Amino acid sequence: MAKDPYTYFRVEAREILEGLAQGVLSLEKDGVGKEVICRMLRQAHTLKGAARVVKQVAISESSHAIEDVLARYRDGGGQLPHPEAEQLLRLIDRCGEQLKTLAGAPAGATTPVAAHGHEEPIESVRVDIAQLDTTLCDLAEAQVHLEAIEQQIPFLEQMRRTTRRLVRRTGGRHNGRGDGEPSTKAAAVAALAEELRTSVEVVFGAIRTGTERVGRDLARVRDRASEFRLLPATTILGSLERSVRDVGEALQKRVAFEMIGGEQRLDAHVLLALRDALIHVVRNAVAHGIESESERAAAGKPPIGRVCVRVQKTGQRVSFRVEDDGRGLDVDGIRTAAVARGLAQPAAVGSMGLAEVAQLLFRGGLSTSAAVSEFSGRGVGLDMVRATASRLKGEASLRSDAGRGTVVEISVPVSIESLAVLAADAHGLAVLIPFGAIRQVVRAAAGELVSSATGAALLVGDQLIPFQPLGSVLGLNDRKRESSKPRPCSVVIVEAGGSRAAIGVDRLKEVRNVVVRFLPNLCGPVPLVAGATLNGMGNPELVLDAERLVAAVLAGSGPQAQSVSPSQPTVLVVDDSLTTRMLEQNILEAAGFRVELATSGEEGLQRAREKPHSLFVVDVEMPGMNGFELLRRFQGDPQLQGTPAIMVTSRASPDDRRSAQEAGARGYIVKSEFDESRLLQIVRDLIAEVSQ
Repeated sequence: MAKDPYTYFRVEAREILEGLAQGVLSLEKDGVGKEVICRMLRQAHTLKGAARVVKQVAISESSHAIEDVLARYRDGGGQLPHPEAEQLLRLIDRCGEQLKTLAGAPAGATTPVAAHGHEEPIESVRVDIAQLDTTLCDLAEAQVHLEAIEQQIPFLEQMRRTTRRLVRRTGGRHNGRGDGEPSTKAAAVAALAEELRTSVEVVFGAIRTGTERVGRDLARVRDRASEFRLLPATTILGSLERSVRDVGEALQKRVAFEMIGGEQRLDAHVLLALRDALIHVVRNAVAHGIESESERAAAGKPPIGRVCVRVQKTGQRVSFRVEDDGRGLDVDGIRTAAVARGLAQPAAVGSMGLAEVAQLLFRGGLSTSAAVSEFSGRGVGLDMVRATASRLKGEASLRSDAGRGTVVEISVPVSIESLAVLAADAHGLAVLIPFGAIRQVVRAAAGELVSSATGAALLVGDQLIPFQPLGSVLGLNDRKRESSKPRPCSVVIVEAGGSRAAIGVDRLKEVRNVVVRFLPNLCGPVPLVAGATLNGMGNPELVLDAERLVAAVLAGSGPQAQSVSPSQPTVLVVDDSLTTRMLEQNILEAAGFRVELATSGEEGLQRAREKPHSLFVVDVEMPGMNGFELLRRFQGDPQLQGTPAIMVTSRASPDDRRSAQEAGARGYIVKSEFDESRLLQIVRDLIAEVSQ
């Protein structure tokens, strides 16, 4: 496929057009400044030259027309007249529309080349966000492999101690002998032992020092790469300000726009997803909130309305508050519209407060406008805001004061991929809790738990916080623990959605940064889980959703098991890793299979003999009977040898693959290269093959 000659032109042109549009709005608001005019002239000239190089005559001509308008105000001073501002914005929009048509590479087009003999020094480069994402994933994989090497350091330490003992013993025998020949042999053995000890000491020191240094370097590079993905909130300033201006012009309202805290930085994917939601909010603020000048005068307000976006960062979350000084929500009108559209019962609508009204607005399909226009009447604005916040693992809220204005706030994580987490254990399952949602960690004795009307609670300071063990919330309780006496435990106080919950865990580990990978759509909705990451052995670890975790504790119940049909094919999953079992179970059940679980080779063999299964999914490394031995036992049993088996394991060597094939495996998937679609394809193919 031929290289697209417009790739770099499109990137450059978009940036220039964004800068020109922002410049026009600045000139219109703050007056004509010579510096701004000169910068815009340079931008327009650059765009014109680049367009000519790639033979885009229409864009070149529009850029030249922009230069003509700007040249009249080269000396600065005064205000930019409204007709000229409109003309400039139309020209900029025309260039943008023409730019959208450059989807291919027509014959005869040329690649942009340098137009001048002397270029300014290049101090920055453009990097595609997808490329940064790939780099971060590669760094995360490198970290996984490094941690796998670090897992071997204790074995080296054991080897180090063994060689030291060997040196002491061989040296002791040598010193205790007086005859010649045995003494010579003992001396040789002692010399070899000392040489071995020295070599092990050197290797041990080099590996330990090297892994520590590489770990620090990887963490530093990962943090810097993550920073590159963060964009200042001002990146979307032009889009928001332009939206306010356009709606104000169309509705003949004068509105001033302001952004405070625009220097705060957040993930590019998060910011760009929020942009459309925030555009809906500011447009609604002008269309529904800001009054006409006559109404504002009658209410004693300034003739020019005000819309302000405040950006504030707290820990790992950032909030966007869109404030207007308009009339506030028309609560009575919303109630009437809700009844008319069947969203509320007439008997109940009268008791609705602001919170209930806000919930109706966030549901969508509700508008108080009498007719559909370009700016209102469809009732989709706040519904889209809520959906966007939910997709970004955030939340949206609304407050209003009659006659004084409305505030819509969207709070989201700074990044949806790189996340600080606290690692904890619950009933043998390693889970990760978002660190930004943790308010306190305490050690609680069993006697410190009290009973409340809603269940167990923990008294922290003067606050009674609902309590549940994490294993109970996740549905992992075992009968042995339930029958034993309560024991002291570590308790993590988590806050989300305006509520707090106390969550008991068996053991706390470390705080670390992870790259979160969202679970595939094939998994379906997995209760309480926000995503997953890979640990040092290449196995997945679950990242919990703080808001759903708190809600589950407050509700006093964990996830409910899904019902299955007896006619579904049954897959037996044999793996000692609870995380892997849960992931595979969710993937297979979402695809329509019944799943049974076993935690060891012995248990797997017992369950396989109890009733027929359509397929076995087996791990290799398990305590007791390993996966290879289990497959050989399957093959040696006349009732089981016809059932296909596949292996899902962290071992990736050719010898392991060969051993699996010799043991009877029909498929082999490495956990660090886990692909749910490939797993399902193998499962479906093998089951279909056996069914024929």
